[in-house]
Amino acid sequence: MNTHRAFTTHSSTAADPFAQQFGSPMPRELRTEAADMSWQTFLKTYSPSSGPIRFGRWSTLSLGAGRSEFKATLGLGDAIHQATAIACGPVSALTSMLHDAGFQLEILDFHQQGLADGRAATFLLCEHAGRRHWAFGIGDDATDSSVRAMIAGANLLHG
Repeated sequence: MNTHRAFTTHSSTAADPFAQQFGSPMPRELRTEAADMSWQTFLKTYSPSSGPIRFGRWSTLSLGAGRSEFKATLGLGDAIHQATAIACGPVSALTSMLHDAGFQLEILDFHQQGLADGRAATFLLCEHAGRRHWAFGIGDDATDSSVRAMIAGANLLHG
């Protein structure tokens, strides 16, 4: 009986490129969609390194009462754009910045996990104009991975 359970766990992990890399599964819907992809194919599909938006620097200044001022440097095509938003968190701030720059993005599903090495991974199901796409970001912390996933999502939907 233990053999069967071990086989079942191994089979579901083998189909999940994130689990193969980090030992924990991605969201079920994405796991099904990305089944049997190599890690490189997974990254190209859900976390592209190119597109109309590039992310530069990010800074945060707490304003109190749960609000912060977020500033970002974004590369939009051939231009460098400085963006500012006052929001309750980085996801809300970057959503506003992208919208103001003409790159609308709705987040339909958000999953985040800490990794054994202290980094974080974020999985987003994003939508724009009726198109949906999963996006992935990995970063030094929860904010960094969220920002990377959002930029990936915007590039996938607006590329």
